[in-house]
Amino acid sequence: MAGNSARRNRRNPGSKKGATVGTGGHSRKAIQGKGPTPPASARKGHIKQRQANAAVKREMDAKSRAGMRRSGAGGRGGRGGAGAAELVFGRNSVVEAIRGGVPATALYVLQFIDTDDRVREALQAANERGIPLMEAPRVQLDNMTGQMNHQGLVLQVPPYEYAHPDDLLVDAADNGEDALVIALDGVTDSRNLGAVVRSAAAFGAHGVVIPERRAAGMTAGAWKTSSGAAARLPVARATNLTRALEAFKKAGLTVVGLAADGEAEIGDLEALAGPVVVVAGSEGKGLSRLVAETCDIRVRIPMPGATESLNAGVAAGIVLYEAARLRAKIG
Repeated sequence: MAGNSARRNRRNPGSKKGATVGTGGHSRKAIQGKGPTPPASARKGHIKQRQANAAVKREMDAKSRAGMRRSGAGGRGGRGGAGAAELVFGRNSVVEAIRGGVPATALYVLQFIDTDDRVREALQAANERGIPLMEAPRVQLDNMTGQMNHQGLVLQVPPYEYAHPDDLLVDAADNGEDALVIALDGVTDSRNLGAVVRSAAAFGAHGVVIPERRAAGMTAGAWKTSSGAAARLPVARATNLTRALEAFKKAGLTVVGLAADGEAEIGDLEALAGPVVVVAGSEGKGLSRLVAETCDIRVRIPMPGATESLNAGVAAGIVLYEAARLRAKIG
């Protein structure tokens, strides 16, 4: 019809102009659709998306706690893998750890904490030792400790740097001394390990060797029991204790195992005066079969009392004293 050519937005057939308002566009100027509706978990603000984000956050928090915390009841850390930091938490545990010279990279303190004598002592001791103080909200401390009762104080302890068993022999040679080494077989109590380290440092040993698996490691509990001796005496970790003992034998050391049914008594044992590695087992099981077979000699500590066995810390202390006495007498 003649009048139709005058309508708004109507393009004349001969015009070279492109699409005009109201046509929806053509080719690359065409209106693009938004595609299918995304799932609820991908829609911003939707309850399903909030739930999905919360689940991811919980998983990340769990992985963070697993990587940072080698947990234990009462704020004492357990054994962990290499490179894993440890957290000591609770006011008494933190104060005792700082008193015992446990190395620390930070002391986390709850914001607006109710102070008492233990908190004040922890803060003062941390300042004196140059330990950084980090103020943290309760939710952060709860996440760090796995919702355990931290009482507003969390001490972060770096992973212990273990020596190699061969390093202990090098140290002895550098000092011009016959090597005196203590090895622990199946000792799982970190306090026993700390006691052995303390005795070894007191009686002039060159180091302590522990297995990599199924044994206590140098946790904060071991540091505390050692009363700072762990900072002076190397602790080595062996992938396989039996092979480490065989390597010591090839290097000229006598392997002496402590056993309740040993064929000799510890008194005046000549082997203790020369290069020697003394192996102590757990109080319950004693030496494992392979370790016992590797020993050159198995000895017992005479006990006239009714006690059948001693823990590794006490037994090692007795043997180390006897070794120091014999060496002093010969020297």
